[in-house]
Amino acid sequence: MRLALFQPDIPQNLGSAIRLSACLGVFLDIIEPCGFPLDDKAIKRAAMDYTTCAKVSRHASFDAFCDFRRKLADDGRVILFTTKAAQPYTDFAFRPSDILLMGRESAGVPDNVHAYADARLYVPMQAGARSINVINTAAMALGEGLRQTGGFAAPL
Repeated sequence: MRLALFQPDIPQNLGSAIRLSACLGVFLDIIEPCGFPLDDKAIKRAAMDYTTCAKVSRHASFDAFCDFRRKLADDGRVILFTTKAAQPYTDFAFRPSDILLMGRESAGVPDNVHAYADARLYVPMQAGARSINVINTAAMALGEGLRQTGGFAAPL
């Protein structure tokens, strides 16, 4: 399973995504441009020493990410998490090769990315709530996907 971030705006969220992907043993794809320099101190502070054990791929653009995806041997689906979806993530059957795509914190993703996704899912929330932090959403989604597919690491 992979986690992909579309043009992240907040360095602390990217740092948290690096930690999350390292701890869960999933690949992290960063789709640039980011709203900050990737060598930002806040990323290093948030990711702590997890940058050395995380498996991170950087993609210069969404088109570059799409090219990369075509080269993957596992033919993984792109699963977009968005407040504009009609299906909750808890009703979805995940596969080990899925790529869980999270949108930009400030603007989500453009229409062409929505159209590119193989599925669009949302996290059920209380009425009146706008959205959950992107990395909290990623953690919930990865937790469910890994649970369904038996992808969690063995206990220490």
